Amino acid sequence: MWKEFKAFALKGNVLDLAIAVIIGAAFGKIVTSLVNDIIMPIFGILFGNINLKDIKYTRGEVVLSYGVFLQTVVDFFIIAFCIFMVIKLASRFKRKEVEVVKVVEAAPAPEVALLTEIRDLLHANQTSGSK
Repeated sequence: MWKEFKAFALKGNVLDLAIAVIIGAAFGKIVTSLVNDIIMPIFGILFGNINLKDIKYTRGEVVLSYGVFLQTVVDFFIIAFCIFMVIKLASRFKRKEVEVVKVVEAAPAPEVALLTEIRDLLHANQTSGSK
């Protein structure tokens, strides 16, 4: 059982996933700082010092802090947009790599070129012999 677990835990996919989670958490902190320290103060200046986290509805003892929810939704959309831009940038580089591979694969192997030449010669001999 230990060997199976070790084989599972050390697979490339599991390690890649663990690295992605760690990088994602760090990226999340960066985007959260971007939202809280840069973007939301700009919104506050543009819309008259509004702080979404302070918006609440109070009825008796019950406090409904829907401003925190709105802030979380704004954070989500900004994070989603940042991830979209990173993926778009990464896919642009990946496409260039694929195009280079296609160019390299376009040249036929020497054996294939030789067999094609033999086929063409045989075809030419059959065509000239039947006339």
